Amino acid sequence: MLQEAISKKPAAQAMRWQDYVIPQCWDGFTAEDHRVWDILFERQVEALGTRIVRPFRDGLDLLHLSHPGIPDLAELNTKLKARTGWETVAVPGLVPDAIFFAMLSERIFPVGNFIRTFEQLDYLEEPDLFHDIFGHVPMLSHPGFAAMIEHMGHLGLAAIAAGHGEWAARLYWHSVEFSLAREDGEVKILGAGLASSFGEFRLSLDSPAVARPRFTIRDAIATPYHHDSFQPLYMVSDGIEGLSTEVLGLDLAGIERLARGV
Repeated sequence: MLQEAISKKPAAQAMRWQDYVIPQCWDGFTAEDHRVWDILFERQVEALGTRIVRPFRDGLDLLHLSHPGIPDLAELNTKLKARTGWETVAVPGLVPDAIFFAMLSERIFPVGNFIRTFEQLDYLEEPDLFHDIFGHVPMLSHPGFAAMIEHMGHLGLAAIAAGHGEWAARLYWHSVEFSLAREDGEVKILGAGLASSFGEFRLSLDSPAVARPRFTIRDAIATPYHHDSFQPLYMVSDGIEGLSTEVLGLDLAGIERLARGV
């Protein structure tokens, strides 16, 4: 997950994404940690039902994420890499935007190596491993969506180098994190931030107080977001395939033209 405030900083050439990777130390998770994962997983799967896009549900099955307890990243990576070439790595927490996009550009997804407590089941501001694994990894098993996220990594690095990292951060936020999509004539959950949030996914679909404009890249890069509260709007794409194709056809020059309103 990105914080727009840091997306405007230029990339530091000396920074390497490998420097942020830490061992998962799966054996260090406590019985309570595993129980929190199980509660969150079972509750979220039941609550979401078919209100989330089908590729997400397929990804849960393909990667066997329903296995009890926090996933071992090494085992998860074996399945994920065979499917789309992506891997997950453990990191201490949020990483700088330049590092985050560098990871995505190499099909590496960072997973915060901690999980919330029982008292934080309903909301946690900083993304934990439940958000990162449950919210993001199922969609990384979808070839088109996985390719789109890799491409966003390259776009993000180019935008940061040009001094416009906020454009890439907003595009990622409104498509990968907190987004909706049409599927079989219904509006459904797509974004990882909504997929992993017990309260916000309901608000995004049901509340009359939020806006649900149609997703366009022009609007996405022009629309700021809140990283520490529920969103006032959730953009709705016409479908996963169309969204992926549109983003994959985008380069920095295209973003610049859209930002200028050309």
